[in-house]
Amino acid sequence: MTGLRRQFLVDVLSLSDLAVLAFALYVSVFTRNSFVSFAVLAHETLQVHTVAGLILLLLLWKVTFSMMGFYRSQRLAHAFSEIPTLLKGSAGATISLAIVSLVFRVSTVTFPALLRFLVVTPCVLVTLRLSMRQALKILRRRGRNLRQVIIVGTNARALEFAEKVLSRPELGYRLAGFVDNMWAGAINQYSSAHLVSDLAGFRPYLRNHVIDEVVIALPIKSFYDEEEDLLQTCREHGVIVRVLTNFFDSGTSGAQVHEVENAPLVTFSSIPLDTVRLALKRAVDIIGSGLLILAVGPLMLISLLLIKLDSRGPAIFAQERIGLNKRRFRMYKFRSMVPDAERLQVQLESSNEAQGPVFKIKDDPRITRIGKFLRKTSIDELPQLFNVLKGDMSLVGPRPLPVRDYAGFSQDWQRRRFSVRPGITCLWQVSGRSSISFDQWMRLDMEYIDRWSLWLDMTILARTIPAVLRGAGAI
Repeated sequence: MTGLRRQFLVDVLSLSDLAVLAFALYVSVFTRNSFVSFAVLAHETLQVHTVAGLILLLLLWKVTFSMMGFYRSQRLAHAFSEIPTLLKGSAGATISLAIVSLVFRVSTVTFPALLRFLVVTPCVLVTLRLSMRQALKILRRRGRNLRQVIIVGTNARALEFAEKVLSRPELGYRLAGFVDNMWAGAINQYSSAHLVSDLAGFRPYLRNHVIDEVVIALPIKSFYDEEEDLLQTCREHGVIVRVLTNFFDSGTSGAQVHEVENAPLVTFSSIPLDTVRLALKRAVDIIGSGLLILAVGPLMLISLLLIKLDSRGPAIFAQERIGLNKRRFRMYKFRSMVPDAERLQVQLESSNEAQGPVFKIKDDPRITRIGKFLRKTSIDELPQLFNVLKGDMSLVGPRPLPVRDYAGFSQDWQRRRFSVRPGITCLWQVSGRSSISFDQWMRLDMEYIDRWSLWLDMTILARTIPAVLRGAGAI
């Protein structure tokens, strides 16, 4: 696709966004119980200060969306990857609307209207973008809106990337061929049939052929100088360059590119780095823990009273645990053991029934009478809602371990569980709890980190209730 066609599409998308925002503004501000008449609408809007404010607002929206990257190429991105950007854009549009309405004294933009606008805007923007994505997919499957791509390299990664891209015609890529020097591994029917040039001939090839994008898949260690020359050549020709970022074979779940003082920075991480989703998770933690504290408050007061009546000592047990990035914090539980339980544990180490570094005994003599009930029903965990509210923990996440257990870890891969905030419940909690082995427990934690999403959190929370009612694996 030529630069002019892309610019045309960007302009169309930009105008569509503004039209959508204008519609959202109309629905939010000028709709009360039913649509107002055109005469009333004209009377409220066709005033000099209101028109001037609307023009400024449209300009602010356009600038805001451009700065937020609304119109960058999303051809290779997942359909829902734009949603965080759209949510941020909707918030920015709402703030702009509030500021303009105050400056130009637009009385029709009330606080309830702003709230309606904040709800309506992301809905219509997401609907528009998904609809346009679907329309572009149909066009690309029919051979329109295509981009000519060339892949530099014929190694396994290059061939795998080519297969993945070409197996999805909706992405709209047409493979022009491969560029690489002949080597033993390049004797491949697929790559050799499409080998259009060696590395030395890349520059003249680019001069005489239509190429929209270049994907570099060469090993960085042995081809550093060649890659630097390739980047320079593509820069001179104004061609988009994409580099496969798994050149370290790091096993990370994703990578992000940032710019720090004009220096590109590739960030690898085995955990999600999406700040919007993480912020939503934290919002769910705050709201959820707050509501739960209010809901189970009477139950916690009764538990406090029963613990005090059952045995001497404090009703709340606070223990140092290992949290996010191995930071230590005090985790709260209802005391279910005798007051000197930690001292007595040293004498019971030989009776430990759990595999790995954790300590578990099915008929632990340190557990009090009321403590057995509290553990069986998981009521002893309820004070951790205050840890969630403080930010030490999350509602869902790997269970926080005592310092003693952490010291017994023998493999570093198990320590990746500390790269996310610990939680009250987790996959381990709903998969048998103490009835599964330590290795299974750790692998379930890794599975949670690798698969994490807000939907997974909601699923685990929903599964926690029947797991607790069954008392499965609780000791």
